Amino acid sequence: MGKKHVIKKSEEEVIKETDKIEAGLKKEPKIKATAQRISEAKVYISSSYNNTIITLTDLIGKALTWKSAGSVGFKGTKKGTAFAASKVGETISNIILKMGIEKIHVFVKGIGPGRDSAVRSLMTHGLNIITIKDITPIPHNGCRPRKTRRV
Repeated sequence: MGKKHVIKKSEEEVIKETDKIEAGLKKEPKIKATAQRISEAKVYISSSYNNTIITLTDLIGKALTWKSAGSVGFKGTKKGTAFAASKVGETISNIILKMGIEKIHVFVKGIGPGRDSAVRSLMTHGLNIITIKDITPIPHNGCRPRKTRRV
């Protein structure tokens, strides 16, 4: 097998990486001008082991904007962390406040570590959350299993 080579980053590299992420958060979000003012919206949080994606839609389901941990500035395995999900929630809440949306419905899907931290970050930024619903797909016995192997 051989030895694993552990690459340790210097303090300068760690500081540069955190500065890059902070710069991505400080950027002004571009918002498309909609014909009508939206007062209610839906927020879909899709959390997997590798990434967290948050989508903002209107009540019909038309996507207004979305953000993921990768688009905020995280790379590799750091995209699947709870910290990355909280930063994604922070950027989406800034967009929601800028759009003037008053009420949101939150739908959570998946079993990643970013589930709870994304919802918490939405709550801490003063958004009026009406409902939180879990829409994770659960199989109800699913497909027929393969036949048993006989040797």
